[in-house]
Amino acid sequence: MQKLYFFLLTIFSFSVSNCLAQQPAKPSSVALYNQIQKLNFLGSVLYIAAHPDDENTRLISWLSNDKKAQTAYLSLTRGDGGQNLIGSELRELLGVIRTQELIEARKIDGGMQFFSRANDFGYSKNPDETLEIWNKEEVLSDVVWAIRKFQPDVIINRFDHRSPGTTHGHHTSSAMLSFEAFDKVNDATVFPNQLKYVSTWQPKRLFFNTSWWFYGSREKFENADKTNLAEINTGTYYTTLGKSNQEIAALSRSRHQSQGFGSTGSRGDDNEYLEFLKGEKLTDKNNIFEGINTTWSRIEGGKTIGDILTNVEKNFDFKNPSASIPELIKAYNLIQNLKDTHWKIIKTVEIKKIIAGCAGLFLEAVSDVQEATPNSTIKVKLEAINRSAIKMNWNTIQTVPNVMITQEVSPLENNKGVAKTIELLLPENTKYTYPYWLQEPGTIGMYRVDSQENIGIPDVLREIKVTFLIDINGTTIPFERNVVYKYNDDVKGEVYQPLDIVPIVTSKLNEKVYIFNSNRSKTVTVKAKAGKDAISGTIKLSLPEDWSVSPAEIPFIINKKGGEVLAVFKVSPSKEASEVDIKSIVTVNDQVFDKEKIDIDYPHIFKQMVLQPATAKGIRLKIKTKNEKIAYIMGAGDEIPKSLEQMGYSVVIIKPEHISTELLAPYDVVMTGIRAYNTVNALATKQKILLDFVKNGKTMIVQYNTLGDFVTDNFSPYKLKISRDRVTDENAEVRFLAPDHQVLNYPNKITTDDFKGWTQEQGLYYPSEWDAAFTPILSSNDKGETPKDGALLVAKYGKGNYIYTGLSFFRELPVGVSGAFRLMANLIAIGK
Repeated sequence: MQKLYFFLLTIFSFSVSNCLAQQPAKPSSVALYNQIQKLNFLGSVLYIAAHPDDENTRLISWLSNDKKAQTAYLSLTRGDGGQNLIGSELRELLGVIRTQELIEARKIDGGMQFFSRANDFGYSKNPDETLEIWNKEEVLSDVVWAIRKFQPDVIINRFDHRSPGTTHGHHTSSAMLSFEAFDKVNDATVFPNQLKYVSTWQPKRLFFNTSWWFYGSREKFENADKTNLAEINTGTYYTTLGKSNQEIAALSRSRHQSQGFGSTGSRGDDNEYLEFLKGEKLTDKNNIFEGINTTWSRIEGGKTIGDILTNVEKNFDFKNPSASIPELIKAYNLIQNLKDTHWKIIKTVEIKKIIAGCAGLFLEAVSDVQEATPNSTIKVKLEAINRSAIKMNWNTIQTVPNVMITQEVSPLENNKGVAKTIELLLPENTKYTYPYWLQEPGTIGMYRVDSQENIGIPDVLREIKVTFLIDINGTTIPFERNVVYKYNDDVKGEVYQPLDIVPIVTSKLNEKVYIFNSNRSKTVTVKAKAGKDAISGTIKLSLPEDWSVSPAEIPFIINKKGGEVLAVFKVSPSKEASEVDIKSIVTVNDQVFDKEKIDIDYPHIFKQMVLQPATAKGIRLKIKTKNEKIAYIMGAGDEIPKSLEQMGYSVVIIKPEHISTELLAPYDVVMTGIRAYNTVNALATKQKILLDFVKNGKTMIVQYNTLGDFVTDNFSPYKLKISRDRVTDENAEVRFLAPDHQVLNYPNKITTDDFKGWTQEQGLYYPSEWDAAFTPILSSNDKGETPKDGALLVAKYGKGNYIYTGLSFFRELPVGVSGAFRLMANLIAIGK
């Protein structure tokens, strides 16, 4: 039981406290009053869906801020399979971004965040495919685990479990798994290994968060039978915050910047509908907690605590919050004696935050460096200040790694700060601080997380912590803080970043894909970066025997931490077509380092570090290219220009606002990046110039756009209607509709073999209708569906060629899919 207690304390401390930012909380009196109200409510709701952005932030905010319920969102995936509107990161790196965006969203709407191990492998048209790729039993286990751990009284599904094929297969699967889990979480024979850490649990009821959208139209919903629906007005105006619930929800949703989901808040009444699915039916359709005791009397020994906290709430002094501390200390001590471990943990975390906030107690542990290596020593500046008249002493600190540091008792007098600096030795086995779900190889559909305790934790696991033991009115309370790094930026001011534990050396190949279209060697450059001072060793490339590299290895010395060296190799490919991994291996003192360090740094999320194998793909490819010059117009963000350069083309990224006839004159091809006509407003006034470029004998290649707003309806010289058609099975049969067309024959003969080895999907948002001037080239379809013929359309326009394609080149080229390179070379060469 003791192990269970400390495990759950870690989980809820992480979710409720540490996810609220690296920067120390500085709550206002209003925020503290709202926290006290929440402290006095013992009810919980778990919202379940498939992806970041699926959650209903209006409902989560209302449950957390109006009802004061413990509210959490379980997103089965981290959004790894989507597109990225703010950068070029895709797959696992995009998942890291969207994970952080969800964490930021929960800071605003007041919820908590959980995940399963499911990997968002891309769009899926039905739950059967989804649950086969995900491994249904493992994801079901994760849903059961989340429910047992969080113990929700109420579960709300975002999607309908009864409507497979009408929406994303991940969506329906999330609801199906939740529906099934509801009956299994209280069965000790179901996933019994979990019961070493949690107990069985039975939620009171399960709902489906329906809306007019699920009925097809507002009119159909208005006329529908709502007998089985609970109706909740979530349009609350919070007078103490000066915001409506919808305004808070919009701020939360606007954290999903990688998806372009900025939202404008609204005001006034706003109804949400919950369809009852399982459990105890409601008689009061406006109260989803009907029949659930949400007061302190629900647990043994809780009534006295509830009485104390009711008086604290009633007598709260907004001008002097510290007046509540004596009673809060009484409640804190009683909470520590509770037998109910679950609520003891949750309310301990909450009341400690409130006590610190009421006292203006600021506690911080700041490292002198942002990055450190195992087996090194960092200096940590500790700061403590009590900004109240409450008697307080700083007794000692405890650091993790586990070292108790004793010191003289330091009185914390009103508004007089105490600062101390300690040296903290990081053990040799200190783990690197990158996402735990990326540390072991997984499958297409599942991340591998071997530790049951870690499953579902939203963020990076950070070991380096300091616990301040503070005596307040005779009670010693431990306050845990992550060791962080901060600096002053001349523009932003005070900036906080996490303390990252990094390898002593990392390396990176200068390209992710190397194309060898002849037997000639290519230069491959490796950049090695030091994680600490004074390192030396060797760098080499690991390749199969039928490939060669010279020299065999290169010695290096880096004197300063952060310093870099370049090692230049000549790589010669095999004689026959092949695809290989080119691996960078750095050896220091007989220790091998083979990781690349990737920093993800956007202003709306905390800086993230990811370690991945330092590899690139080498492709010996029989491909013919010409010497075309390409002008590339970036859209929502991709890495295709780098891939084109690897093919030997001259590529220049041009700014849309600078487009002119003169600017385009030197180029043979203009290519637009993904979603350019959805996201690049400047194209609205430049389209005539672009189409004249084609008319005068050049080529324009337009990559996929979504059904969202177009910046211009004139993106094509002929009628072209975009649809939701897509082929999600990357292995689906491809048929040639125009086998004699130039794009399938020159300069490379394209065969069906060129569509083998594609990743995630063949393509998306295909046109469904087009003018007779277009020639459809390819046909394909997912199992059981009608043929989709709009993947690649080619039209003569004037003297030139206009090409529209929904093929997912943006995924295939950066990972080195040979056939995608060959086909792209043909598109570029059309008209030659």
